Amino acid sequence: MKGSSVLDKMRAICLALPDTKETLTWGQPHFRVGEKIFAGCGEEKGRAVIGFKLDMDHADAIIQDPRFWRAPYVGHKGWVSMDAGAVDDWSEVRPLVLESYRLIAPRRTVARLEGGAPPKAARAKKITKNIARKKITSKKTTSKTAKASRARRP
Repeated sequence: MKGSSVLDKMRAICLALPDTKETLTWGQPHFRVGEKIFAGCGEEKGRAVIGFKLDMDHADAIIQDPRFWRAPYVGHKGWVSMDAGAVDDWSEVRPLVLESYRLIAPRRTVARLEGGAPPKAARAKKITKNIARKKITSKKTTSKTAKASRARRP
């Protein structure tokens, strides 16, 4: 990636992940998984900047490094900005972008990234919700049917 622009380097990292795309948002290139932003690239105060979301504890720790700061407007949610000009080794950016992707992407997409099925707990929870929803619906239907048949009786 030597000699590539910051945007080219971010494209190489972000678009290699499943279900990602680049969009122009707020006049800057952003990378989305599905319809949700997980990374961005742009300019702040005249310098090239990249941004991504981190776990809050990780974000709190990383902003101690002068290359990082809380992103405007969304820093309180774990989003950080990084001075792209201060990146010596883009292989250190890749895990930060991947962390953001994992926090933003749907579980099924993350599972595909890891080469497996969605976590069993997630599937079980979804199945349980569907069963509960069907029971509620069938109770309402049964109740309406019972009322209707009682109303028809002489």
